[in-house]
Amino acid sequence: MKTVLKNVTLLREYGFGDQSVCVTVDGHTIESITREMPDTTHAEVVDCKGNLLIPAFYNAHSHAAMTLFRGYGEDLPLQKWLNDRILPAEDRLTYRSAYVASKLAIAEMLRAGIVSFSDMYMFMDATAEAVLETGIKANLARCVVSFDPDIDMTQDYRTREALELAEKYHGAGEGRLKIDLSLHAEYTNVPRCCSYLAELARDRQMRMQIHLSETQKEQADCIRRHGKTPAQFFYDLGVFDVPTTAAHCVWVTDEDVDLLAKCKVFVAHNPVSNLKLGSGVMPLQKLLAKGVTVALGTDGAASNNRLDLFREMQTAAILHKGVQNDPALIAGEEIFRLATRNGALSQGRDDCGEVRVGMRADLLLIDRNSLHNMPCYDEIAMLLYSADSHDVLMTMVDGRILYQNGAYTSIDEERLRFECREVFSHYFD
Repeated sequence: MKTVLKNVTLLREYGFGDQSVCVTVDGHTIESITREMPDTTHAEVVDCKGNLLIPAFYNAHSHAAMTLFRGYGEDLPLQKWLNDRILPAEDRLTYRSAYVASKLAIAEMLRAGIVSFSDMYMFMDATAEAVLETGIKANLARCVVSFDPDIDMTQDYRTREALELAEKYHGAGEGRLKIDLSLHAEYTNVPRCCSYLAELARDRQMRMQIHLSETQKEQADCIRRHGKTPAQFFYDLGVFDVPTTAAHCVWVTDEDVDLLAKCKVFVAHNPVSNLKLGSGVMPLQKLLAKGVTVALGTDGAASNNRLDLFREMQTAAILHKGVQNDPALIAGEEIFRLATRNGALSQGRDDCGEVRVGMRADLLLIDRNSLHNMPCYDEIAMLLYSADSHDVLMTMVDGRILYQNGAYTSIDEERLRFECREVFSHYFD
């Protein structure tokens, strides 16, 4: 299927200035970007009316099924939120509730211009089915925890589920679905489990997702337990021998930052979740200065309440300027890259995250004519400081339009609302 997007405005970095162009998508990829109208025989033509076409967003850290717990544990620090509210609620999770909650998350993300998400959680087969059904992309991992120092990993059901997930779904949906391995965190895993999963990841050439140094308590407790930080703990056990995305990294030391840079660990910055749980502020500028590839994540809706990378971009852009008392600390283009190209790279999607010929057609059309976006002297500034998810006119994933002008093409919104009411109304009875 060929699609011609005409009357498109691109970001200035692509070299067309304010001139309107045509972007032709053939199958999954961008075939051409031209000033002239291409041959439209057998093509669907979409008039973009001068609006801004940008690379789509990649959510580098989430727990999609946690939309089920949106607003359920408020105004609590991480450990109390986790132990008193979330863990007991998760004991009641089922395939059906995880499927519906994941589908709700996907609908919210597509509406906000997110075309792919990295996820570590339970009932990942349910999330996988929701991904395949809706047309979005995802890197999914069955999250592994372990507490017995003498655990026999060959008999661990979580690890077995993680490998079964990979066997069934890795590469499904024409490559839209990737399966990673995941260790929840240092404080929820014993060394034997970490080294075993690291070896599995190396042998099977899989990526890894972890939580790392999210809170000051986590960092201090790890040093007391092991005489080293969580970053050093995972490094010594071989976890960083494979491409790893480490979420949060709020309390990393300067030595940790050097280690992350050395091992080419991807870092998922989750500013809203970290602020809301009172966990702190990640040293973004230090990580970027050392060459660490930082992406943006929303975390789960239970700790964030929204799955919206516009909000994460805006928070990140403003937060670090204020904390460091420096309005020029990080360029707007670099913050935008966290949500786009860097997010794609963190998922191993090297052919995604840019509007260039030969790249995957993961594209967003943004309304430049919203009153809060006028006038537009600087498109990056508009995206970071005035635009929001309601300005997304179109979300295209691998060349397929999944959301356009307020309507989904792969999701029955009213049916989804019905399923959500049915599942959620009985969950906490």
